[in-house]
Amino acid sequence: MTRLWDKGKSLDDLILRFTVGGDHELDERLVSYDVRASCAHARMLMEKGYLSEEVCGRIVGALEEIGRRHAAGEWRISLAEEDVHTALENRLVAAIGEDGGRLHLGRSRNDQVLAALRLYLLDVVHDLRRLGGKVIASLEDISAGQGDVPLPGYTHLQRAMPSSVRLWAEGFSAEIRDDLEGLTAVRRRISRNPLGSAAGYGVPVLDLDREATARSLGFEAVHEPVTAVQLSRGKAEAALLFEIVLLLQDLGRLAADVVLFATAEFGFLVLDEGLTTGSSIMPQKRNPDVFELVRGRAARSVSLLDAVLLVTTRLPSGYHRDLQLLKGPLFQGIDEAEDMLEVMAHALRGLRFDPLRCAAAMDEGLLATEKAMKLVLQEGIPFRSAYRRVAGVPARPKGE
Repeated sequence: MTRLWDKGKSLDDLILRFTVGGDHELDERLVSYDVRASCAHARMLMEKGYLSEEVCGRIVGALEEIGRRHAAGEWRISLAEEDVHTALENRLVAAIGEDGGRLHLGRSRNDQVLAALRLYLLDVVHDLRRLGGKVIASLEDISAGQGDVPLPGYTHLQRAMPSSVRLWAEGFSAEIRDDLEGLTAVRRRISRNPLGSAAGYGVPVLDLDREATARSLGFEAVHEPVTAVQLSRGKAEAALLFEIVLLLQDLGRLAADVVLFATAEFGFLVLDEGLTTGSSIMPQKRNPDVFELVRGRAARSVSLLDAVLLVTTRLPSGYHRDLQLLKGPLFQGIDEAEDMLEVMAHALRGLRFDPLRCAAAMDEGLLATEKAMKLVLQEGIPFRSAYRRVAGVPARPKGE
């Protein structure tokens, strides 16, 4: 096994384990994307005359086969290989011989990992939007099927004004839809081609076509100048996690409402038994654990954003190994979001509002604002006077 930076000297095992960390496991999700970026790079090298058509064909064919075998579970990245890049190059050289070593001409692991990561993140944005759409669909089903059920509106957790299940569900669906638009906006930072920037200072002598690899991979632009690429590390990751945090905060508030409304004290909601767990000691308990965990995990997501932002704080320009630490919280945040969207889309379909309990909570006080507005319209008095009359405040004597 040869690492990409190997100069023939052995590396201390403890140092290897510490410096690799969990990268070899985290990079499993980047294999197919690194294959795509590597194939695009090989074709560009061929077009520029740095690879023969025959060698390029062998490289691309071998890479695609290596990717298929990984997808089939036939191999995994080892700790000794460190990352996806070494794992692919070792297998490529094993498959086609020394010509496999020609692929790394004109690139570094720095631009290589960014290309794979950004391709992955573009797919993540698409997947999160799709899953968010499922949550919106569940809320729209609640609105369509139970929307006419009256529901008190609350401020300060005190009954405030009349609302309805429709208004409640549509409020959340509108905000989640807005969150998904925020995710789309993150593409601006993601969809820039880093290939050709190498370790952050371009490639001497070679005439690389960065526009060609951008077109081949579907990036919207070339990331220029080359020195900006490493300075951008952490920005797209933080921007994506920020939008994920906003999305999960909405899911958390939605879950908090469900937990509250399902209590005996409120009784507005009845949860399907399949959505609840029980107590090991109290036979009567039906607990809304899934919604409590969504609420808690939404709160925890903020720490993942903080972890990414703190990695790049006060780093000087250029590449630093600290940037390796971005992957862990980024991938965890993505996985959390996908899990929570999937479970909420499913669980919301098991909500049943109790029309009688909801109607019973619609007390006369909820109409106070309406009464004040009607007085303004009927008598032409100032709103503040109508407000005081409905509140039962004695009228002020004239002249005061």
